[in-house]
Amino acid sequence: MKSLELLLREHVKDLGRCGDVVKVAPGYARNYLFPLNLAVATTPENIKVVSRRKARIEAQEAIDAKEAGERAEALGKVELKTTEKTDQKGRLYGSVNAARIVELFAEIGHSVDVKDIRLDAPIKMEGEHMVPLHIAGDLMTEIKVTVEGTQEAS
Repeated sequence: MKSLELLLREHVKDLGRCGDVVKVAPGYARNYLFPLNLAVATTPENIKVVSRRKARIEAQEAIDAKEAGERAEALGKVELKTTEKTDQKGRLYGSVNAARIVELFAEIGHSVDVKDIRLDAPIKMEGEHMVPLHIAGDLMTEIKVTVEGTQEAS
């Protein structure tokens, strides 16, 4: 089967980045790439246009990466503290989950999404815990969450 050589106008997962020349099946090009305007024929004029677009995209990605790095550095320095009810052994009656960590961030003025907090399991013991936090792409940082316990008088 014959393949088409195309120039990508956008980043396409598992195929290539903007400005790459790729070979694809005609059906893939006709049914997916062309209707979504993700690729164009490889002509000298299109190569010029896409190279300018690629430069703009790369400049924006550099700005985004710098901002993400600054955000990771700032959030990496954050230490969250909460006080929860515990038994005599230091086990929490409830737990500190991702939603509670988002609330703690909001209390100190940071906006974080629940999906960005990568807890394997809710925190159920008092003490210091390192919690992974997704920033952007492959960029991660860790925050310290300190859980202090209070025991109710019986």
